[in-house]
Amino acid sequence: MADNYISYREENGSINISEDVISSIVRAAVTEVEGVSGLSSTAGAELAEMIGLKTLPKGVTVRFDGGRIITDTIITVSYGSNVVNVAKEVQNTVRNVIQSTTGYDDAEVNVHVSGISFDR
Repeated sequence: MADNYISYREENGSINISEDVISSIVRAAVTEVEGVSGLSSTAGAELAEMIGLKTLPKGVTVRFDGGRIITDTIITVSYGSNVVNVAKEVQNTVRNVIQSTTGYDDAEVNVHVSGISFDR
């Protein structure tokens, strides 16, 4: 479980949203973008998981820096798709889903294309 939360202070109390929640929302949204064939993990994350250190959500990391949500998404793009256009669509989709689900406008969305997939 994530140790970090984005918090909203209300007069009735506070609302805290975990990094894990935002990561799950982002992962679901990214897989709906046309041209994205999947999410990838970094080699370091896969190694850490193999030796039992930590199980990381595949392809998406979320962190909070002050009042800002920062996401890193690692995708594989379908062969024949315009890589830059797919990455830009992922950025727009992630930014929109963060805004619509959390009400937070300040999000930095980093997209890393780790490969191309070929249909067989």
